[in-house]
Amino acid sequence: MLEIRDLNVHYGGIHALKGISLTVEAGEIVTLIGANGAGKSTTLSTISGLKKPTSGQVLVEGEDITTMRAQARVKMGLCQVPEGRRVFAEMTVLENLELGGYHRRPRERTADFDLVYDRFPVLASRRRQLAGTLSGGEQQMLAIGRAMMAHPRILLLDEPSMGLAPLLVQEIFDIIQSINEAGTTILLVEQNAHKALQIADRAYVMETGKIVASGPSAELSATDEIKRAYLGG
Repeated sequence: MLEIRDLNVHYGGIHALKGISLTVEAGEIVTLIGANGAGKSTTLSTISGLKKPTSGQVLVEGEDITTMRAQARVKMGLCQVPEGRRVFAEMTVLENLELGGYHRRPRERTADFDLVYDRFPVLASRRRQLAGTLSGGEQQMLAIGRAMMAHPRILLLDEPSMGLAPLLVQEIFDIIQSINEAGTTILLVEQNAHKALQIADRAYVMETGKIVASGPSAELSATDEIKRAYLGG
């Protein structure tokens, strides 16, 4: 469903992504793990169209979208939940969700609200509350709900557990699994490698802008190198 071919990205003189390639099949959860600065967030930003690559291709279902504008990618069903949540703090929960479905018809948005509120009841009870007054976990739910308003076929999640208490981390990962089980394909960037590998079908490991390992999550989790580097083993 999603394919990256030999992607290179530069920030000025810094070569951030160095010829990486990866695939995400329909219905999968694929996780991208690695240390800070490995290039994980840059990968997602390039896939979603927020960062232009120096070379290489991004394809969705075989269609080359490398030069497609970010908003056009959203309309085709490719949506990102950014690192740090980035909700609009001075807008209400309802207004944040409305922005997520900006390209949907009013009748469609009504049904979309119902789906989001069913999945995140706390957002329904706080729909008139300013987003900046929500807890960290509630803001993460809002960020995911905002993306779900666009009816994504492919959801890009960037560090969804960052800064959350352990109980909330488990809740967020349960939500990710339920979204996937409902039919959404997911590419997950996550520093909590243990949790990410638990729910992902496959994984890629990044170091300094390169893919250095890949395979089924269970197999990678069992390797001594991955245990030492990411799982505290």
